Amino acid sequence: MTIQPDQMIDITAEVCPMTFVRTKLRLERMKPGEILSVRLRGEEPLRNVPRAAREEGHSVLSIEDAGDAHIVTIRRA
Repeated sequence: MTIQPDQMIDITAEVCPMTFVRTKLRLERMKPGEILSVRLRGEEPLRNVPRAAREEGHSVLSIEDAGDAHIVTIRRA
């Protein structure tokens, strides 16, 4: 089953710490329970964005390899 995100953000051009800052700002504008799909690139964002999202109380639903990037799907707390 494919999860349909309510919103999407592409942060492949960003570097840490801006990767999670951009993700956090988008999540803050969303309603509880909404789903955000985050497209990111690189090892550091792949480690930090899901970890920081969990620390903020959000749920990481999936992390998918999209070839040249990864897609992290997060449900807003």
